[in-house]
Amino acid sequence: MSIEVLNESGFAGVNEEMLVSVASHALGAMDIHPDAELTITCVDEPTIEDLHVRWLDLEGPTDVMSFPMDEIVRGGSGRPDAADPGPSLLGDIVLCPSFALRQAEAAGHGLGHELALLTVHGCLHVLGYDHATPDDEREMFALQNEILADWYDALSREGVSYQPKPTGPGAFPSAADRKALNEQVPGGGIPAVGEPKE
Repeated sequence: MSIEVLNESGFAGVNEEMLVSVASHALGAMDIHPDAELTITCVDEPTIEDLHVRWLDLEGPTDVMSFPMDEIVRGGSGRPDAADPGPSLLGDIVLCPSFALRQAEAAGHGLGHELALLTVHGCLHVLGYDHATPDDEREMFALQNEILADWYDALSREGVSYQPKPTGPGAFPSAADRKALNEQVPGGGIPAVGEPKE
């Protein structure tokens, strides 16, 4: 995978190597072609607030936004079993570490885990997953938690550790857990895919 991480947030607590690791694991778990490309950009709150308003028509900053390429969806040309599985640009994930830190503290785990969780969530969005309906929401959050837990297990087998695997109730949240967190940290709640407002 070609995963580029740009830290434009001015936030010092971002482990770019960890973001590449978890994104690579998530895309590999979803059988995405190894030549696929993804960009993860960490930004400050004013920048993500601007994107949040422009693309989702929602006020205030948020934690993560995903911008998939239109032609890449589940079963699309990014899969190795597709007719022409060459390199594909999957899309962009935008993270806001300072906002994610507040969510991490409210959920009872560290920033590293929160950014890993948001990165997996963003990867699923660029692959065409969404949580617009209750069934889709259950499917997406279950898959997100499975991939994230699997990543920690893979790191453990390899003797690698970026941060401890959290065990608290907010570590591998259901959609309902994240909605409750949104009440504690307004503006989060893992928004849907970025689409231009009409």
